[in-house]
Amino acid sequence: MQSPPISAKLSSTMDDIDTRIVDALRADGRASITAVAEAAHVSRANAYARVSRLVETGVITGFTAKVDPRLSGRASSAYVTMRVEQADWHDLRERLRGIPEVEHFALVGGDFDVILLVRARDNEDLRRVVLEELTSIPSVRDTKTSLVFEDHDLR
Repeated sequence: MQSPPISAKLSSTMDDIDTRIVDALRADGRASITAVAEAAHVSRANAYARVSRLVETGVITGFTAKVDPRLSGRASSAYVTMRVEQADWHDLRERLRGIPEVEHFALVGGDFDVILLVRARDNEDLRRVVLEELTSIPSVRDTKTSLVFEDHDLR
């Protein structure tokens, strides 16, 4: 009998306190351990131990800054969907990681295979990314681009 995937093992070890800790850190990745402990209603030592465990087990994968794309020089954004040769996914994944304007991508099921969030300096730069960089990848069969007029980060 095969053992359950590691993600199933980890999710079963998350309790309400871990959830409150993760929520506090998602709201403010720079929060002090004292602030996290207060938000989770536990001691500072308990919060520190739990954050360490959450990092070690891969539940917390890093700490980042939220950046306003417009103020940081990325005023043009679009969601790009692609139909691709799925057998070439591993190579495609590495190619997408190498394009700085690709902020996020996911392999999905449905009418298309991959969805990307692309943030570029302006529409000309966005055009370059989509029509030159993405379509030049051999496994990309076609793309569709939806411009973002306004976006909101809920976390």
